Amino acid sequence: MQRTKEQRTEEQRVWALAATVCDPEVPVLTIEDLGVLRSVRIAAPADGGTVLVEITPTYSGCPAIDAMRDDIVNTLNDAGYTDVTVRTVLAPAWTTDWMSDAGKAKLEAFGIAPPGARRDGRVGLGLGIRCPHCGSLHTRELSHFGSTSCKALYVCQRCREPFDYFKAH
Repeated sequence: MQRTKEQRTEEQRVWALAATVCDPEVPVLTIEDLGVLRSVRIAAPADGGTVLVEITPTYSGCPAIDAMRDDIVNTLNDAGYTDVTVRTVLAPAWTTDWMSDAGKAKLEAFGIAPPGARRDGRVGLGLGIRCPHCGSLHTRELSHFGSTSCKALYVCQRCREPFDYFKAH
């Protein structure tokens, strides 16, 4: 079905509102920065005008997805949208390729090493993970699982600071 100009404009407004919701595990990132916000649709008024928001979790068992869903609903309810459905979509699977460059910069400024670039769907092997504190590549992994399942815990051998690395996948 063809979307009217008014529907597209309203969907852009809803997207902008939903895009302000922060990731509860990394609050410097919005769900748009993270690439979790996938789509927004508004049903035709004859269908009740229901707002449908689709999100894809970073991991299929991501514990933050329920908080994200609640925050999206609350944000849209506060803006006057009373009939909101948030659907979790697992396919295609989330990838760090969906993160915005601005989101990666926010991670680094927050002290979390951002994921590296992927090529042809593969994660490249680099010389090391760059320390977000001093920039050194002389780092080592302490634990493959950090404060959340999407991060690993590293330490810099130069400045001795521990830091999270947002794993590429």
